[in-house]
Amino acid sequence: MTAAARALVWAAAGCVLVLLLAVVARLPWAGDLGVHAATVERLRHDLLDPGDPLVAADVPSPYYTPWTLLLGCVAKVTGLGVFMVLRVAAVISLGVLAGGLWAFVGTFLERGTPRWRRAAVTGLVLLCLVLLWGTTLFNWSGLTGLNSLALCLAYPSTFALGASFWLWALLRRAVTWAHFLGAGVLWAVILLSHQFTGVVASLGALAMVLGTRPWPPRAAWLRLAAGLGVGVALLALWPYYSFFGLFGAGAGLEAIHRPLYRELAARLWLVALIGGAALVLRWRRDRRDPLVLFCLLGLLVFVAGGASGHWSWGRVLPAVLVPAQVAAGLEVFCAPRRAVRAGLGWAVAVALVAGAWTQSGTLGYVLPRSALPSAVAAKYRAPWGGYHWVTPWVAYGDVVLAKKFPARQIPAYGAYTVAPGYPDFFLDDEDARAAAVRTYFASGSSRAERVEVLRRYGVRWVMAHGGDGGLPAGDPALERVAVGPRGQVLYRVR
Repeated sequence: MTAAARALVWAAAGCVLVLLLAVVARLPWAGDLGVHAATVERLRHDLLDPGDPLVAADVPSPYYTPWTLLLGCVAKVTGLGVFMVLRVAAVISLGVLAGGLWAFVGTFLERGTPRWRRAAVTGLVLLCLVLLWGTTLFNWSGLTGLNSLALCLAYPSTFALGASFWLWALLRRAVTWAHFLGAGVLWAVILLSHQFTGVVASLGALAMVLGTRPWPPRAAWLRLAAGLGVGVALLALWPYYSFFGLFGAGAGLEAIHRPLYRELAARLWLVALIGGAALVLRWRRDRRDPLVLFCLLGLLVFVAGGASGHWSWGRVLPAVLVPAQVAAGLEVFCAPRRAVRAGLGWAVAVALVAGAWTQSGTLGYVLPRSALPSAVAAKYRAPWGGYHWVTPWVAYGDVVLAKKFPARQIPAYGAYTVAPGYPDFFLDDEDARAAAVRTYFASGSSRAERVEVLRRYGVRWVMAHGGDGGLPAGDPALERVAVGPRGQVLYRVR
């Protein structure tokens, strides 16, 4: 790669990092931000026994992880607001991700490689991770697309993904007992912090070990087993929830993960073609190439999930894509033949431009729509607005009755909802709570049934649109207090 091309890579990678840092200031609200904010808020108030983060129940929750516990401590010690703490979390996660990528890429380069060359390779791999996808936008936490990262930087999945790169790098260079035991601790932290990314990290770790050359000696296997034992012990001892109790909780997650198997050709065709070609090149040179093994392991699980209807297994998709994207960036620099490097370099360049255009709506998270070219502005979709407007009335610990969409955001401000807005694996009466919300808003429910729901769950507030149903606005049980965006009304329960 010429000096001009390297400079272009450095500039483009730098722009991506600057854009993501600028996004942190806006902290665009989408997806699961509400539950992560609620988790930090509960830990701020009680580090030892926070209870369920979404509803008023004293049950464990898988949202209480090493990562959110750290953020809860930050919130408690500093007094920062929960959204400022999440901004701090986003910056740290971005640093963990960038540093982990630097370390991981370095394991594929010869020792003594100049830092400027390593920076160029790492920069190109970063660009491939965020832009080498398809021509249809694909957003999901745990994925490395630019728009996904912009929305999910503050999520535990981003921290866990960055830590995964560190884990894989450590395993590729592990020699001493400290290396392997440290890898076991890091593996447990990743699994506890975000279980789906933990599966990806585990498949990657297995691929790194199986792809080791020369084959590890017996002493290395013993140290690896010791590290694995330490990791399993930490998983078993984690006090905030039973990690192994999650194995029977997958049934409630299948429906929401079905979209992971839709429109795959449009979403992934560029990485499939170019990343797949790069993996083939690596496989021809080494039948045990760790990136090839990583991709094959991920593909096996992903296909098995689609064939069996276990749609939640689709969350293993990063295990298919990350090795292909990393391979594409590496081969532009590391392929033995100059013609191959040049041809692949041009293909990657064109694909990155196409990916940048597909995800150009991300600019809307840092620039006003009026400042964007019309073609880019058309791609921008505004994130959720949040419920800051209820905080003058709704106090910490109050119970709010609301439908599913507002129930995903309201706990971020300290309130509880009657039914959780997300699957709640350890909440025994989750179905009863969801049924109670449906009963309150159902058109055929009597006034007595609705009032009973309010009494049973200690409801202090009701959030509803005019057409949602429930008790009418003039009912003596309700007092209209405030009107929010798009006509949502906050009622106090008398």
